[in-house]
Amino acid sequence: MSSAGAAAPQAVWWHSFYNGLQKMGRSLQLPVAVLPAAGILNRLGQDDVFGKDGLGWDKVAKVFAAAGGALLDSGLGLPLLFCIGVAIGMAKKADGSTALAAVVGFLVYYQVLQAFPQKCRGTTVLVGNQCVDFTSRAAAAATFQNPGVLGGILIGLASAWLWVRFHRTKLVDWLGFFNGRRLVPMITALVGLVFACLCLWVWPPIGDGLTSFSRWLSDLGAWGSGIFGVANRALLLIGMHQLLNTFVWFQFGDFTKPSGAVVHGDIPRFLAGDPTAGQFTSGFFPIMMFALPAAAMAIAHSAKPHRRKEIYGLMTSVALTSFVTGVTEPIEYSFAYIAPALYAVHALLTGASMAVTWALGVHDGFSFSAGLIDYVINWGLATKPWVIIPIGFCFAVVYYALFRFIIVRFDLKTPGREDDDEIEDVAKA
Repeated sequence: MSSAGAAAPQAVWWHSFYNGLQKMGRSLQLPVAVLPAAGILNRLGQDDVFGKDGLGWDKVAKVFAAAGGALLDSGLGLPLLFCIGVAIGMAKKADGSTALAAVVGFLVYYQVLQAFPQKCRGTTVLVGNQCVDFTSRAAAAATFQNPGVLGGILIGLASAWLWVRFHRTKLVDWLGFFNGRRLVPMITALVGLVFACLCLWVWPPIGDGLTSFSRWLSDLGAWGSGIFGVANRALLLIGMHQLLNTFVWFQFGDFTKPSGAVVHGDIPRFLAGDPTAGQFTSGFFPIMMFALPAAAMAIAHSAKPHRRKEIYGLMTSVALTSFVTGVTEPIEYSFAYIAPALYAVHALLTGASMAVTWALGVHDGFSFSAGLIDYVINWGLATKPWVIIPIGFCFAVVYYALFRFIIVRFDLKTPGREDDDEIEDVAKA
């Protein structure tokens, strides 16, 4: 076999694997899109809004807190959302039966895990799902092996594959009622059962390893935040930043709420009132609200004079989108592939913002993204949120100066600086 022939299967394998990862990243965006609703409901249910320290509507606050908590529950709500989102996103030509199969598989898997609580510590004795200390007459909820969001994603992947494989299967005539789409939930139920049994056996060492890694990254403090920021922006280029975000934002760490419920992940912990959360979210606010809009203005100011008005309109629009909502892809993709040097600077400066913000004691978070909406809504939950504004202005100045200098100095073909013949070719096409 020639070297070219040997390389071809490898290229095909890598291309398929890479496309699969990108598809996975896009699938994770579907459940993430639910989080703004969860964050708003949860915030309205806090004591300083509808609760005792706000409007005094305690019962109304309980309703909103329960509604938001259902979606942000790191044991059931979030894993189920990610399970369904991944199943729909990964299955080719998915429909409602894909989601149904995912729900069936997940519920079986979840309830099997709940049937085996972990041993109680110290003098407490397991009674039902409670660890009871008869001496002090105190009780606490038992803990269970629960891979959380990661488990939901794996069940979703399995459901998508099973649906693609079996949704057109025909059985013998006397079992014809269970043909095709009706067969898939039955298979996913069995797979969910087997997967749960496997998790009971293999998850403890895996979970301990992930916990050790998260503690290591967290113990790095500002450096850990900076590393995450650079990695997050670097993976955005290939559409796989959600793979990194999912673990850190929804699996990392734990916090026990006053009710006794335990939540995991940087975002759910922050929204639950954990004062130590926000290490991997705080530093995005200066970038998304101030720095990237400044970069957009630098790109507009660097455009050719006869195209400047057009580019001003475009860049003002995407700058406002970034500032208000925290959606940055329109700005980043406008220069990422035509000026990789600018994107490298952007990734490094994002890491710097993450490190500086955390080092200054800023703890802030979001339900969707680091834009003005989340910044205002979560002001009462944050620590030193006002510091984000001067940090943001500093980074805005740095971004504008660096982007303007690099674009002009190296004649980068950012929007508005393309050669005239390239513009004519695009117009003709």
